[in-house]
Amino acid sequence: MAQEWIAAHAAEMATTAERETEALVAISSPSGDAPAAERAVAVASALAPGGSRIERLPCSTAEHAPDLLISIDGPGQLKILLVGHLDTVVSHDAFLAPQRSGHHLVGSGTADMKGGVALALGALRALQARPELGEAALLLVTDEEWRRGQFAHSARFADFDACFCFEAGERSADGDDAVVVRRKAAGTLKLIAHGRAAHSGSAPEQGVSALLALAEAAQLVAALSDPNGPERLTAVPTILRSGEAINVVPGSGELICDLRADSLAALEAVEASIPSEIAGASIELVRERAWPGMDSREQTAPLLAAAAELLGRPIIAGERGGASDASHFAAAIDITIDGLGPLGDHSHHADEQIDLDSLSPRSELVLALLDVVLRSR
Repeated sequence: MAQEWIAAHAAEMATTAERETEALVAISSPSGDAPAAERAVAVASALAPGGSRIERLPCSTAEHAPDLLISIDGPGQLKILLVGHLDTVVSHDAFLAPQRSGHHLVGSGTADMKGGVALALGALRALQARPELGEAALLLVTDEEWRRGQFAHSARFADFDACFCFEAGERSADGDDAVVVRRKAAGTLKLIAHGRAAHSGSAPEQGVSALLALAEAAQLVAALSDPNGPERLTAVPTILRSGEAINVVPGSGELICDLRADSLAALEAVEASIPSEIAGASIELVRERAWPGMDSREQTAPLLAAAAELLGRPIIAGERGGASDASHFAAAIDITIDGLGPLGDHSHHADEQIDLDSLSPRSELVLALLDVVLRSR
């Protein structure tokens, strides 16, 4: 029965995903452009299964287009959440329209993550015929690549039984199918230095250089990085802005740092270690982003084992350092699995791509996981 359901839907799901990825990628939708997001939402809504409900939810980030929720109901009790995003990193100016290159579909947003959105739409259609299903909801947000504030949707789906997120897929070192069940917490920390401007030629001693203070702060933050330590902390200064003229001691500036660790507490410890004054300049801290970590290895191990047995091939539990919306749901939904999209490459670049040959095996993997969840209740 399970193999028959997978076989009945996997080939169609893969074929449809190829066409629908191309349609979604044809819309340039960089994060923050609300009209572009509305065009992507319109395409995704048109691809929704017949009979589904279409809702627009307030986005977590102001001035972004509302998020899209596509839902279907069934006669059963089980609730399954599918998650993706329609926004991309690549700007309109750098946008590359979808094009074929051998067995690859190349174009902005193919891997991150419109290929995954297409597979999620296919999974939603396949779920329509399952009697165990009470509700399946596909949440497509418009701000995943940009969000700095609190995520708006965790509470709404807290009573769901499983969460499947369709960020790009991957393989293990041995070439086996892999999914993501562990992610680091992620934070963006801004340090604002308030110094004192002065003429750099006639009276530099009267100034307090914000640039030098931030340079010292960058070294302090970088020294805290401990990727092999107990929290696997990485603390990386990434952007430094200071100075407005070649003959003026910079009176202000800002430093952006990317922080990742197994827990948000480790990121807070980095903040606590930064003094309020460095080299005579006062330092103001602004936490621009704080995404929780995710660790569902223990909860999902039996599910992965059962799905692997069903498929007759391994499914490897993997991890990533990058952030994902799956992390926001993992604390409330024990069965949370990410990395279910097609295999891809060059994410966040105009020429990112997905391997079209991966659509069929990834469809089988998604359907096997869904089948095991449905039959376990």
